[in-house]
Amino acid sequence: MTLSTSHHIREQFEHCLAVIRQASVEMLLLLNVHVSEGKDPRWFLEQLDSARLALGGWGAVAKKLNLNDAEMSDFTLQLRLLQQRVPQYESGQDVSENQLIAAMRFVTALEHVRLQQTLLTYSTELAAGNEIQQQQAQKQVRAIELMIKGLIQQAWPDPVRLNNHLKTLFNADRVRRWLKLGEINDILSGMMFSELAQMLVDKREFSRYYSPLFSDPIMLTLLVEPRKTLQTFLNDIRQIRNNIAVNQRLSSAQILLLDNYYTQITRPVQRAFEEGRTRINPAGLMSVDASELHSFWENAQKMDRITGGDLFEVRDTIEKPTQRAPRTQEQRDQLISGLLWAAVGVMVIAIVMGGFWLVTSGKPPPATANAEEASPTQEMREAPTSRETLTRMGVTWDENNFRSAINRNDTRVAQLFLQGGMDWKLSWTEEAMAAEHDGVLELMLRYRSQMVEEKPCRRFINTLSHAMSNGESLTSLRKQYLKAFCTVPAVVKRQQHDADMATRRAKAQPDDSTKKWQSIQTAIYDVIR
Repeated sequence: MTLSTSHHIREQFEHCLAVIRQASVEMLLLLNVHVSEGKDPRWFLEQLDSARLALGGWGAVAKKLNLNDAEMSDFTLQLRLLQQRVPQYESGQDVSENQLIAAMRFVTALEHVRLQQTLLTYSTELAAGNEIQQQQAQKQVRAIELMIKGLIQQAWPDPVRLNNHLKTLFNADRVRRWLKLGEINDILSGMMFSELAQMLVDKREFSRYYSPLFSDPIMLTLLVEPRKTLQTFLNDIRQIRNNIAVNQRLSSAQILLLDNYYTQITRPVQRAFEEGRTRINPAGLMSVDASELHSFWENAQKMDRITGGDLFEVRDTIEKPTQRAPRTQEQRDQLISGLLWAAVGVMVIAIVMGGFWLVTSGKPPPATANAEEASPTQEMREAPTSRETLTRMGVTWDENNFRSAINRNDTRVAQLFLQGGMDWKLSWTEEAMAAEHDGVLELMLRYRSQMVEEKPCRRFINTLSHAMSNGESLTSLRKQYLKAFCTVPAVVKRQQHDADMATRRAKAQPDDSTKKWQSIQTAIYDVIR
């Protein structure tokens, strides 16, 4: 690291610390902890812990800051990582790139808290922004996405083998969806950024195909292993990409953080390219003119509207569709009971058939009339159950097959699962809602008593809000789902609070974005109140 680079990193880091100190004073004051000035990250964490004890738990702290449990957990996790990286800091001492990244990540977390809690007014600007920096950030996100696609295509050059591999990793329904959304002979163009990133950082996929390309000893070292660091960075980039896809300007903290991420992610691959170990050239992907860049983001925005946005985190591993949760004791008892009753049923049918044969063989032909009269009763007795019908169709009794039926609007198969008694979750309807599969959605409403997801409304309303911000409408069917599942007092109270916060933001910062968000939150509240 050169002297000028070291000085630049130290300046940025000290600016981040100044932002964190100012924010800590305001935040602690909101939590009834009065301090005269902010100090280092360890001190901030200790003061937050004191506030937690005084208020009665992290849940109370989260409520004061207008955060949900997951957001509060992520906030404290980033603060702990920062204080581990920077236990103490004296002005002028050397700063590593990892320390700077940890500080910038926490500044972006502070930005999110300020957006959630309008009583906080601290500034998180790290540098003066301009259009050139915004365009550079768009180029970097594009280059990273194309680099990931190139690495996957390099590992799987045969499109047919790639499609089959994706079916093994995910499932056939998702592959069909990607082929439908993507360009001809390019399934990767139909995948969301998080799905592409998942292909790269999955434990087995990474170790088998990509780990040699990211073996640089000084890059991707923020966390315990390069793969885990890469996963974390790509998930943050997913959120930045979502902002760009809805024409939202990036903050200076996001721009600087993305710049560091770009270096960390692409430098090992660039080195591999220069050594002849890969044909993917990240530097070449950055060489793009304005029209080509505009075309890329225009397609990305179109895809974002179709899919409802890239909402899901980049996880540690791909969840295989064949994986099933272990059966509970109750499920095992039901299985054994079912098998025993099936055996009894087979014996009864055998006895009835044997008796029928004896009767018909020992009587003259006129007795066939009696047999014909008895046949409807026998046919009724042998009518297959919903589960048996599914088995005859080649569909196993498995929640993954049920979810696939919902996603492809297969009302016949979905109804058989519901008639057979399978429970369902509200989150399973997200793809069907985005694709406007009204048939299967109306069917599932008729079986609302089998919806067993606990506290489903936060995720459902968040997904709906994002879809509406991308231009989708609050359809009558979506209103029916809101009224069916999200009219409990706690949900109504929380949505009223969110609508009030959106109204305050629209008054404090009147622009198209805040007014649009206000109208969305108010419309949802009007349905469920």
